[in-house]
Amino acid sequence: MLLQKPVMKHSVIDLSHTIEHAMVTYKGLPAPIICDYLSREASRSKYAPGTEFHIGRIDMVANTGTYLDSPFHRYADGEDLSQLPIEQLTNLDAIVVRVPAGQRAVGKKFFDSLEVRGKAVLVATGWDRHWRTDQYFEGHPFLTGAAAQWLREAGAALVGIDSLNIDDTADLVRPVHSVLLRAGILIVEHLRGLGALPDAGARFFAVPPKVRAFGTFPVRAFALSPS
Repeated sequence: MLLQKPVMKHSVIDLSHTIEHAMVTYKGLPAPIICDYLSREASRSKYAPGTEFHIGRIDMVANTGTYLDSPFHRYADGEDLSQLPIEQLTNLDAIVVRVPAGQRAVGKKFFDSLEVRGKAVLVATGWDRHWRTDQYFEGHPFLTGAAAQWLREAGAALVGIDSLNIDDTADLVRPVHSVLLRAGILIVEHLRGLGALPDAGARFFAVPPKVRAFGTFPVRAFALSPS
């Protein structure tokens, strides 16, 4: 007699912001324009009576909403979105690193007791509470260069954060992007809802479209959390 394996139950946690017309993700970059290419009303003349369709159009920069950075975003010889193995984007074992309120520079001390090899390291700062406000753009939490170097050496597969940028935007060298992306470690910025995940045990997904010669694109990031 064969014994059936128990079915694991999971909660699906949405970790992405909604992309909306005219919203600002990052100051200095244009907001998305979302409109009709073919409206339902206009489509009626093209089909049988009672049949209508909508075809939407969106004009936006790649860094809009919750998005993933591939190595090509920083390095001309890095892998672009079309070259990323699907295994690096899906079903990753996730570790959530919780940063206390008021902590801006997130150093390696927050990570150095963790086993992160091959995992998605998600940095929960709570900054997503400021999304769509002026506060979101000022004084955001970020990782330090030393933290990035530690994560590279420890073998993380992906690093995500729920704030404006994984780097200090005042540092034009962008050490965290530079270190992680050169090592092939993917980055996801502008996450939300990380407080709903356990410290460990969730599975993380963040899949962009397969676009050649593109380094960054919005994702529908989510996690499967044990329930």
